[in-house]
Amino acid sequence: MTTGRCLCGSVQYRVTGPLRDVINCHCWRCRRHTGHFLAATQCMLDDLHFDSMEWLRWYSPDGEVGYGFCEECGSTLFWRCGERADKISIAAGTIDTPTGLTTQASIWTLDASDYHAIDRSIPSHPFGTDGSLDSL
Repeated sequence: MTTGRCLCGSVQYRVTGPLRDVINCHCWRCRRHTGHFLAATQCMLDDLHFDSMEWLRWYSPDGEVGYGFCEECGSTLFWRCGERADKISIAAGTIDTPTGLTTQASIWTLDASDYHAIDRSIPSHPFGTDGSLDSL
């Protein structure tokens, strides 16, 4: 079982199923939401359980994409897309270590900020993908 939490511990979660390896998303939305890029894993929504979620809030700028964060400390925690309603992405840095995960790819690299050098040792996609990187 995998566990994780926000910085202050007000939102704590457990994942009872498998996690996809990490994908680094450099799209403009993830950059604005996290301040850099979003390194995220993914699980089936039914496998995510909360031990504490009083401070979990969601921001959905367009009703299609949603960002979950802790209202108390501001930690970025989750990302959801209406097209993949049965899955949820989890900010990899919120998972308790050791995670057992590796980084499998970078996406939306054309949107990466000019100060950031993309890691070319892993597969890189200039745009998003068709879901082919989702191994769940």
